[in-house]
Amino acid sequence: MNAAADHEENVRPVTRCRVCGASDWQEIVSFGEVPLANAFLAPAASYEDEPAYPLGVISCRSCRLMSVTHVVDPEVLYRSYSYVTSDSETITRHMEFVAATCRERGGLAPGDLVVELGSNTGQQLAVFARDGARVLGVDPARNLAAVANERGTPTLPEFFTAATAEIVRRSHGPARLVLGRHVFAHIDDLAGVLAGVHALLAPDGVFAVEVPYAVDLLEKLAFDTIYHEHLSYFLVRTLDTLFTRHGLSLFDVERLPVHGGSLLVLVGRPEAGRPVTHAVSTLIEAEKRAELGSDAGYREFARGVRAIREELPALVRSLVAEGHRVAGYGASAKGTTILNICGLGPAEVAYCTDTTSLKQGKVLPGTHIPVRSPEDARADPPDVYLMLAWNYAEEILRKEAEFLRAGGRFVLPFPKPVIVSADSVR
Repeated sequence: MNAAADHEENVRPVTRCRVCGASDWQEIVSFGEVPLANAFLAPAASYEDEPAYPLGVISCRSCRLMSVTHVVDPEVLYRSYSYVTSDSETITRHMEFVAATCRERGGLAPGDLVVELGSNTGQQLAVFARDGARVLGVDPARNLAAVANERGTPTLPEFFTAATAEIVRRSHGPARLVLGRHVFAHIDDLAGVLAGVHALLAPDGVFAVEVPYAVDLLEKLAFDTIYHEHLSYFLVRTLDTLFTRHGLSLFDVERLPVHGGSLLVLVGRPEAGRPVTHAVSTLIEAEKRAELGSDAGYREFARGVRAIREELPALVRSLVAEGHRVAGYGASAKGTTILNICGLGPAEVAYCTDTTSLKQGKVLPGTHIPVRSPEDARADPPDVYLMLAWNYAEEILRKEAEFLRAGGRFVLPFPKPVIVSADSVR
């Protein structure tokens, strides 16, 4: 069997909606065959065998789940994983906020069990542990679970399923809080995960879920959020439908700026009798007013994506043609997605800089742009940075004030490509 056939065995098209089971889809946009966003490579003379998979996004006309068009085998995506939770000021503050919100609205007390799905290297759980909670992570990435365990955060290197939940409950007791921060959107078998939540959650426990908000994706034209790991893009309406179908109640929601726009939703058992806050109905009504229950809003998004795919590479290529050296700021999955979808490679972007040591010395998937450490980048700065980590723009512009004062500039890609200089951030 040849390599292409091997890769085909690892992917399947989405037919039925993972939220409501319907099969009437609106096709929104297709990006063709795209490499996996976190599949960084060692430098090589040839990358002929690099796998690429179909990537596009569709919307369920029944519940309005936005989904990628194809699902890649999670064993391929997650068993060895290069994404490490950021230690930026923005994320550190956000983790404190999540812990405080769950303590306040979920009634967490010292000694309660907190279980996190997709816990990465354990930074979020460490915040709960510091405040007296018992903590356990569940993450399928064996390399990251090993790091978490070495740091003192107990972590199971497994996918979260009903069977995993039963094992955890037998050994640790029921969880007062089950947390999934930016992992729920990565899961195809939502029914299986929610069966696990049912098995593990205490009668008055809370399931806290943080996901990218589809409204922010649509409003900001942030198509870099669309990659193979991100299977789902949720409205509040869609999440409410999902949890109701599985015997749970969405009782509170908060819209947050983190990761370019997210939702933190709090869910419990209906018999716990938690009142539903006004925030839930407010956001659902806003989604209706934005015409996100019909095809219209999604057609507008597709038009905006087409415009950026033309404007951004044209802007970068014009800078290069003028003699400016361009580099990428941040080698995130979002960044590799921007570069691949816009057709920008080493001819336009000399390198990308990133703080993640696992990525440094490697090349980006698809484009094969080299990844350098921030120290290397400071020793060999470009004239212009393409801000691939645009969701941290405010923090990055503060951090790189000296680069800007020296005449350096940034290109921000969304919602419309613009150039930022020292004059424009004063």
